[in-house]
Amino acid sequence: MKNFYIILGAVGVVGVVVVAFTIRGGGSAASVPVDLPPDMTDSELVDLAQGIVYGDPNAPITIMEFGNYQCPACMIFALQVKPQLDLAYIEAGQAKLVYYDFPTAGLPHSFVAARAARCAGDQDRYFQYHDEVYRTQREWSVPSSPVGHFKDLADDLNLDTRAFDECLDSDMHADVVTANLQLGVRIGVTATPNIFVHDGGPPFQKLGGFQFIDVQQAVDAISQN
Repeated sequence: MKNFYIILGAVGVVGVVVVAFTIRGGGSAASVPVDLPPDMTDSELVDLAQGIVYGDPNAPITIMEFGNYQCPACMIFALQVKPQLDLAYIEAGQAKLVYYDFPTAGLPHSFVAARAARCAGDQDRYFQYHDEVYRTQREWSVPSSPVGHFKDLADDLNLDTRAFDECLDSDMHADVVTANLQLGVRIGVTATPNIFVHDGGPPFQKLGGFQFIDVQQAVDAISQN
């Protein structure tokens, strides 16, 4: 586990982007995890599961969030806590936020929601779409299928809707989202939002809460060391 954290910390130092190891296919929107190679190493899993950076990739402190788009507490973090972190640390380049998906079976639309955000990310609009998915969470969480809503959001944001729809109506990014989930499980994520703070290597501080004060205390403690 220590070596695993070292690998993950190294990724945080150099910055994180969406990798292109995606499964392409037609048909309906993939809504459940897919099988990954059983012999995948820790470093291969981290490479595949790389999160999405908000802020300066070279910022010295990394705030890692494992989030679930259908989780009400994650909506609070996205719409209330993240803007405070932006003002306090991210805009100044002191810290960056790296978002990882942690979809769960108990929130059945969370997997396709994560894929939808990554389809928007293909057009460099990840966090704009991310925020809208959380802002409209109550609208799409109840229907039997949220796919139409996710396509409407893409249209509202003036994305290339044909490209977005083709991405969503496939299994694009299903392996990446699955790797995010497996990564979270391996490092002990059990609920969302789960926040880790580090400065590029061990120790990784797993926070007990997700409010601004919780993250503020962790970031300030690292900054003072």
